[in-house]
Amino acid sequence: MSMISPPAAPLDRRQSSTALTVARGTQRLLLTLGLSCVAELPLLSGRRADLVGLGGDGEIWIVEIKSSIEDFRADQKWGDYRTHCDRLFFATADHVPLDIFPIDAGLILADGYGAELVREAPEHRLHPATRKSVTLAFARAAAVRLQALCDPQGRYGTEI
Repeated sequence: MSMISPPAAPLDRRQSSTALTVARGTQRLLLTLGLSCVAELPLLSGRRADLVGLGGDGEIWIVEIKSSIEDFRADQKWGDYRTHCDRLFFATADHVPLDIFPIDAGLILADGYGAELVREAPEHRLHPATRKSVTLAFARAAAVRLQALCDPQGRYGTEI
């Protein structure tokens, strides 16, 4: 019997190797915390969240990955993610100073093998309609990506 390799995070060719490593370790942490994870999830706002975690109780976490000081300073769109999640986190690597990240967001320190929750994120509960739309987007993305593993020649367009 042959084993199917797990899918890698979808690449849009903008992620650095550091960002991909941080994503892998962070996804492992989210799984141990009881959250399923989808990478690069398009949101209704037009933004694309680096990682979205969905808990068994429906709680939604968004994790914004920052691979350097420059990456953090150049990208300030993360504030928009608060309207799509119950908790917002940053994840980074050990060479990035942790004091650059805002204290009103959670903080995760990760490498390619795992991650540590450095600071819990404050909770800001989603409106039920927003929760439903993010949950449906999560489910659709996960289902299409799983189907793409089974049928790599299928027509998936921008869904993956």
